[in-house]
Amino acid sequence: MSRPTETALQTLQLYTTADYPCSYLPQRVARSQVAAPAHLITSDVYDRLIEHGFRRSGLYTYRPQCRDCQACIPIRIDARAFEPRRSQRRAWRRHQHLSARMMPLHERTDHYDLYCRYQQARHAGAGMDEDMYQQYTQFLLASAVTSRLVEFRDPEGFLQMVSLVDLLDNGLSAVYTFFDPQVPGSLGTYAILWQMQQCQEMGLPWLYLGYWIANSPKMAYKSHFQPAQLLRDGQWVQAHLAAPS
Repeated sequence: MSRPTETALQTLQLYTTADYPCSYLPQRVARSQVAAPAHLITSDVYDRLIEHGFRRSGLYTYRPQCRDCQACIPIRIDARAFEPRRSQRRAWRRHQHLSARMMPLHERTDHYDLYCRYQQARHAGAGMDEDMYQQYTQFLLASAVTSRLVEFRDPEGFLQMVSLVDLLDNGLSAVYTFFDPQVPGSLGTYAILWQMQQCQEMGLPWLYLGYWIANSPKMAYKSHFQPAQLLRDGQWVQAHLAAPS
């Protein structure tokens, strides 16, 4: 590891936010530990931070630090050992007509229009559909690390889905995906499978999927991608995930 990276890690300050409503477990409050200043978090530094459970939202690098809850557990999928289940193979075949193109972070009108339609259909009333342009630019288009947008289009050129991924030294990090809510057939599953394939083709061992919350239905889809590792007590350990009941 280079000296500048070590110096940046030693210089970073960690501070804890005030309480805010939890997005995943009802009737709970959450807190985050934030790494600052943001300009020190380059790709090399972020490679180290994600190994310790941090995630990125725009220029904001954080990990959960709730008072009485440790439900959010960092998760990564072993791309080398992953084998799709039957339903995933079906989703993969269903969307093979889509063409994928990886590009730098850049504002596009059709991307933003798709983002708005997705938020209105999937997250109406949850706050994600408020101030959408600001969220779109600050969350999706602001990054100090090596990030790419991946757009998926059908043969006629119509935009179907966009994924935001971070490129790490040992894998990919799935940051966010939004898609046409009118298109059937598990586009979200297809996006993860595509990212898994990219890891395999690039010789990268891990696909990072953020946090696993055992009792959150919103996280149930992550249990379908295994073998998985969870970060527990500072160590990545194998885990078999069961979907929430």
